[in-house]
Amino acid sequence: MPNKLSVGLFAAVLSVIALPLHAEEFKQVQVANTQRTNFPPGGLIRLDNSYGDMTVEGWDRPEVEVTIIKSMPFDYAPKHPELAAQHLELVGVAIERRSDTELAIGTNLPTRKRRYAGILPAKTAGGVMLEYLIHVPYDSRLAIHHGTGSVSVSDVTGDIDASVGRGDIMLWLAPGSFAKGLYSIDAKVKFGRVSSELDGATVSQYLIGEHFTRVNPPSPAHRLTLRMGFGGITILGNKPESEATKEDIH
Repeated sequence: MPNKLSVGLFAAVLSVIALPLHAEEFKQVQVANTQRTNFPPGGLIRLDNSYGDMTVEGWDRPEVEVTIIKSMPFDYAPKHPELAAQHLELVGVAIERRSDTELAIGTNLPTRKRRYAGILPAKTAGGVMLEYLIHVPYDSRLAIHHGTGSVSVSDVTGDIDASVGRGDIMLWLAPGSFAKGLYSIDAKVKFGRVSSELDGATVSQYLIGEHFTRVNPPSPAHRLTLRMGFGGITILGNKPESEATKEDIH
């Protein structure tokens, strides 16, 4: 009887050798586009109905830049490949200038077919996965309403109000403000944990969630209001060198 370990290793080797032969079967359907608009520092930027992976970075330009990458899962096999790009376009992300000091970045989903009405939500992503890379003026104020996925914010010195249904929130605080501790923080997770490099008070919520608070009297320079349904919230200081290098590229 052959050794089970040997048989397993032989099968693994065969699978690795076979990968290049079938590489074409795993070509991912993907498109990307970038939008830019002038926007003054200190304004309010709303991000509504987003999902997937979102990265927001502060920069020293008086403008907002939004790059969206749309893709389908690797196992997506459309009956008509020439229509695959059109399927991605069913999900739209648009910038709306609401006033001189307020801007909205909204994600719009198509409506489900009628036969599903009343059973599932009226809107659907149709399997389209999204990745956001957003640059904003350093002292912008952010209001983020995100569904499922991750939200990462770095080098933004304005107030941040962010809520995520399921996933992770990670904040890299601006170095100068972090060193001075000029933050008032109200972070709550229903199912999960809150981790902060700033001192504060942590209260367990029914053994499955946490509520972290930090008050900086008499008047904090920055306010962070963070809400998570299922997942985690992490508040950190300086970025690791590898992350900082990535940012310098932009």
